[in-house]
Amino acid sequence: MQVFANLVLIVQLLSALAIIGLVLVQHGKGADMGASFGSGASGSLFGATGSANFLSRSTAVAATLFFGCTLGLAFLSNSRPAASTSDSVLDRAAIVTPAPAASGAAAIPGAVVAPVAASAASN
Repeated sequence: MQVFANLVLIVQLLSALAIIGLVLVQHGKGADMGASFGSGASGSLFGATGSANFLSRSTAVAATLFFGCTLGLAFLSNSRPAASTSDSVLDRAAIVTPAPAASGAAAIPGAVVAPVAASAASN
């Protein structure tokens, strides 16, 4: 099952990269206006409007594939079998009780207890 989830994840990443690339290659609606003034867009690989159908359909296919992979990953992540024993991190955590503080100053976080001078202790 883990291999299938990894395969779906790889397909999702590839379709996401395809969507990014296809969207960046496409022309905006105002790009054809520049072709009439000699910007050279009409001499492209697919022609002035020939690439619109191919690129928009390819983007739609990649987006559908991405959406399907997203739903598949969501289904795979929620369809884990219930464990018979409790495997929660909270159940496995060791319970640590703090040691009682020797004095009130030591109980304050970040407080430094001053050492007792030898001359004051002998008096």
